[in-house]
Amino acid sequence: MIETFIKGKYSDLRNLRGWKTRRRIIVLESDDWGSIRMPDRATYNILLSKGVRVDKCPFMRIDSLESEEDLSALFDVLNKFRDINGNPPVITANCVMANPDFEKIRDSGYSGYYYELFTDTLQKYPGRSHSFDLWKEGIEKELFFPQFHGREHLNIERWMKALRANLQETRLAFDLKLFGISKAITTENRESYLEAYSFDTIEDFNKINSIIIDGLGLFRNTFGFTSESFIAPNYVWPAIVEENLANEGVRYIQGQRIQFSPDPKTGNVKKLPHYTGQRNRFAQIYTVRNCVFEPSLNETTDCVDECLSQVSSAFRWRKPAIITSHRLNFIGAIEPSNRDRNLKSFGALLNKILLKWPDVEFMTTPVLGEQIDLRKF
Repeated sequence: MIETFIKGKYSDLRNLRGWKTRRRIIVLESDDWGSIRMPDRATYNILLSKGVRVDKCPFMRIDSLESEEDLSALFDVLNKFRDINGNPPVITANCVMANPDFEKIRDSGYSGYYYELFTDTLQKYPGRSHSFDLWKEGIEKELFFPQFHGREHLNIERWMKALRANLQETRLAFDLKLFGISKAITTENRESYLEAYSFDTIEDFNKINSIIIDGLGLFRNTFGFTSESFIAPNYVWPAIVEENLANEGVRYIQGQRIQFSPDPKTGNVKKLPHYTGQRNRFAQIYTVRNCVFEPSLNETTDCVDECLSQVSSAFRWRKPAIITSHRLNFIGAIEPSNRDRNLKSFGALLNKILLKWPDVEFMTTPVLGEQIDLRKF
């Protein structure tokens, strides 16, 4: 009872500041689409047999490139529901545009980094050859709306230095065509490979802007429109890159309440607080996630009721409910039961939301940002 009270108070506190609205707005933000994680069950078993505790990390145990079956099942659930305006729930699908080209990197003797478009990566995996066709179908049906997460979900400089240093676990993973072994389970003394926009030297920092600009260009070429919003991998990005993001058409910055901002001058990481509706000096608007649906990360928690409580808190404080739910919750390539169980819970969540608040409106992040920008209360 006390724990429930504390959680409720925490939900209230994180909704105190920022833009207010009488409208009941739901935004579903989901990260990591297009990125390699665990290729398949066989790779998982090899790593586990070599002593890499992939069983201790949900992302390593469950997450994988989205299959045709994964996307079709997700879209089927979304298509069952409509808001007060007749619109279905829509996933703001924060995606990466590229993955490492392992063969070219190996052929270079680990001296050079090369990437391939995620659409090419999909063609190399069984059951994914038509996944991008489903992406396009989801966009057309307003169920799935890509936005920019990064060129890769990878800190290139850290990873390449580790490969050249012949770190054994990193090399083993490389040979199996993956990079994202979590820092939480690695036996290696290193920083995270997944913090794409973190850096260890000023030379590394200087490469970040060009990677972001290149990635946003790939996004435009792939989808035919500019990504108006951005969310950094692992919520780590130097505040100084926001100017280049603005110059490339990014108007809205997704995130949590705290931004981890490495400082190029000192090397220290600043913790910068944000709230929905806050603006920076480039007139970009921050949106802050205040609800969580992550059943694959919280297997002992009733994620439906907890998320519903957080939505209730958001609406009570006249805030949009911005729900975070990473891709791994909807993936079944390695564990089909993960996808099936979570989609059932996801459908239950959407149904309960619509029953409790029949006037709810489903929006993408850029549409929410536009409402804030136009002061549509």
